[in-house]
Amino acid sequence: MKKILIGISLLTTLVCVKAQYGTANEILNQLEERKGINQNLGNVSIDNKKFVFIKDAEDHTERDFIVIKGNKVTYVEVFDDKATGESSSNVFSGDIVRSRKNIISLRADMLENQKVPIPVTKTLLLTKQKEILYLIDVNTKDRWIDEESYSKK
Repeated sequence: MKKILIGISLLTTLVCVKAQYGTANEILNQLEERKGINQNLGNVSIDNKKFVFIKDAEDHTERDFIVIKGNKVTYVEVFDDKATGESSSNVFSGDIVRSRKNIISLRADMLENQKVPIPVTKTLLLTKQKEILYLIDVNTKDRWIDEESYSKK
Protein backbone atom coordinates (compact mmCIF):
# COMPACT_ATOMS: atom_id res chain seq x y z
CA MET A 1 0.00 0.00 0.00
CA LYS A 2 2.85 2.34 0.89
CA LYS A 3 4.52 1.75 -2.50
CA ILE A 4 1.29 2.59 -4.33
CA LEU A 5 0.89 5.89 -2.46
CA ILE A 6 4.53 6.84 -3.12
CA GLY A 7 4.11 5.94 -6.80
CA ILE A 8 0.94 8.04 -7.12
CA SER A 9 2.56 11.02 -5.40
CA LEU A 10 5.62 10.70 -7.66
CA LEU A 11 3.45 10.66 -10.79
CA THR A 12 1.44 13.66 -9.52
CA THR A 13 4.68 15.57 -8.91
CA LEU A 14 5.93 14.79 -12.43
CA VAL A 15 2.66 15.97 -13.99
CA CYS A 16 2.81 19.25 -12.02
CA VAL A 17 6.45 19.87 -13.01
CA LYS A 18 5.58 19.27 -16.67
CA ALA A 19 2.65 21.71 -16.46
CA GLN A 20 4.90 24.36 -14.90
CA TYR A 21 7.52 23.83 -17.61
CA GLY A 22 4.85 24.33 -20.29
CA THR A 23 3.72 27.58 -18.66
CA ALA A 24 7.31 28.83 -18.30
CA ASN A 25 8.03 27.95 -21.92
CA GLU A 26 4.90 29.83 -23.08
CA ILE A 27 5.93 32.93 -21.10
CA LEU A 28 9.44 32.83 -22.58
CA ASN A 29 8.04 32.50 -26.11
CA GLN A 30 5.82 35.54 -25.56
CA LEU A 31 8.74 37.58 -24.22
CA GLU A 32 10.92 36.63 -27.18
CA GLU A 33 8.08 37.55 -29.55
CA ARG A 34 7.64 40.92 -27.84
CA LYS A 35 11.33 41.75 -28.17
CA GLY A 36 11.36 40.55 -31.78
CA ILE A 37 14.19 38.09 -31.32
CA ASN A 38 14.33 34.53 -32.61
CA GLN A 39 11.73 35.17 -35.29
CA ASN A 40 12.21 33.85 -38.79
CA LEU A 41 10.34 36.35 -40.95
CA GLY A 42 12.38 35.85 -44.11
CA ASN A 43 9.31 34.61 -45.98
CA VAL A 44 7.12 37.57 -44.92
CA SER A 45 6.76 40.07 -47.75
CA ILE A 46 6.95 43.77 -46.93
CA ASP A 47 6.47 44.82 -50.55
CA ASN A 48 3.55 47.29 -50.96
CA LYS A 49 3.28 47.72 -47.18
CA LYS A 50 2.58 50.92 -45.32
CA PHE A 51 3.72 51.37 -41.71
CA VAL A 52 2.40 54.10 -39.40
CA PHE A 53 3.88 55.78 -36.31
CA ILE A 54 1.93 58.38 -34.30
CA LYS A 55 3.56 60.48 -31.60
CA ASP A 56 1.51 62.85 -29.50
CA ALA A 57 3.33 65.77 -27.84
CA GLU A 58 1.92 68.68 -25.84
CA ASP A 59 2.03 71.21 -28.67
CA HIS A 60 1.82 69.02 -31.77
CA THR A 61 0.99 65.57 -33.13
CA GLU A 62 3.46 63.83 -35.40
CA ARG A 63 2.35 61.17 -37.85
CA ASP A 64 5.02 59.33 -39.80
CA PHE A 65 4.49 56.88 -42.64
CA ILE A 66 6.83 54.44 -44.33
CA VAL A 67 5.58 53.17 -47.70
CA ILE A 68 7.62 50.33 -49.20
CA LYS A 69 7.42 49.39 -52.87
CA GLY A 70 10.09 46.91 -53.88
CA ASN A 71 13.43 48.38 -52.90
CA LYS A 72 12.08 51.96 -52.98
CA VAL A 73 10.67 53.74 -49.97
CA THR A 74 8.66 56.88 -49.30
CA TYR A 75 8.98 58.37 -45.83
CA VAL A 76 6.35 60.98 -44.91
CA GLU A 77 6.35 63.20 -41.82
CA VAL A 78 3.14 65.08 -41.00
CA PHE A 79 3.10 67.62 -38.17
CA ASP A 80 -0.22 68.90 -36.80
CA ASP A 81 0.10 72.02 -34.64
CA LYS A 82 -2.45 71.83 -31.82
CA ALA A 83 -2.50 75.60 -31.19
CA THR A 84 -3.20 76.74 -34.75
CA GLY A 85 -4.61 73.55 -36.27
CA GLU A 86 -2.21 73.83 -39.23
CA SER A 87 -0.48 70.85 -40.77
CA SER A 88 2.86 70.66 -42.48
CA SER A 89 4.55 67.70 -44.11
CA ASN A 90 7.85 66.48 -45.50
CA VAL A 91 7.94 63.77 -48.16
CA PHE A 92 11.23 61.93 -48.47
CA SER A 93 12.06 59.20 -50.97
CA GLY A 94 14.93 56.78 -51.17
CA ASP A 95 15.80 53.13 -51.00
CA ILE A 96 15.51 50.27 -48.57
CA VAL A 97 17.63 47.17 -47.95
CA ARG A 98 16.45 44.10 -46.08
CA SER A 99 18.97 41.73 -44.53
CA ARG A 100 18.53 38.06 -43.69
CA LYS A 101 17.98 38.67 -39.98
CA ASN A 102 14.84 40.85 -40.20
CA ILE A 103 16.86 44.09 -40.18
CA ILE A 104 15.68 46.78 -42.59
CA SER A 105 17.86 49.76 -43.48
CA LEU A 106 16.08 52.84 -44.79
CA ARG A 107 17.89 55.74 -46.49
CA ALA A 108 15.80 58.61 -47.83
CA ASP A 109 18.00 61.13 -49.62
CA MET A 110 15.41 63.07 -51.63
CA LEU A 111 13.09 65.67 -50.07
CA GLU A 112 10.25 66.37 -52.51
CA ASN A 113 12.52 65.50 -55.47
CA GLN A 114 15.40 67.64 -54.19
CA LYS A 115 18.63 65.97 -53.02
CA VAL A 116 19.29 66.64 -49.32
CA PRO A 117 22.82 66.88 -47.92
CA ILE A 118 22.08 64.65 -44.91
CA PRO A 119 19.67 61.82 -45.73
CA VAL A 120 17.12 60.43 -43.27
CA THR A 121 18.36 57.02 -42.19
CA LYS A 122 16.66 54.44 -40.03
CA THR A 123 17.57 50.94 -38.95
CA LEU A 124 14.43 48.94 -38.27
CA LEU A 125 13.76 45.46 -36.89
CA LEU A 126 10.84 43.58 -38.48
CA THR A 127 8.81 41.74 -35.84
CA LYS A 128 5.48 39.98 -35.70
CA GLN A 129 3.27 39.87 -32.62
CA LYS A 130 -0.13 38.25 -32.61
CA GLU A 131 -0.23 38.23 -36.43
CA ILE A 132 0.56 41.99 -36.62
CA LEU A 133 3.71 43.23 -38.35
CA TYR A 134 5.79 45.91 -36.63
CA LEU A 135 8.94 47.80 -37.46
CA ILE A 136 10.92 48.72 -34.35
CA ASP A 137 13.47 51.52 -34.68
CA VAL A 138 16.67 50.02 -33.31
CA ASN A 139 17.95 53.38 -32.00
CA THR A 140 14.82 55.01 -30.51
CA LYS A 141 12.63 51.91 -29.90
CA ASP A 142 9.73 53.59 -31.76
CA ARG A 143 7.20 51.02 -33.03
CA TRP A 144 5.71 51.32 -36.50
CA ILE A 145 2.56 49.27 -37.06
CA ASP A 146 1.44 47.80 -40.37
CA GLU A 147 -1.50 49.88 -41.59
CA GLU A 148 -3.44 46.83 -42.76
CA SER A 149 -3.34 45.41 -39.25
CA TYR A 150 -4.22 48.75 -37.71
CA SER A 151 -7.23 49.35 -40.00
CA LYS A 152 -8.62 45.83 -39.32
CA LYS A 153 -9.20 46.64 -35.64
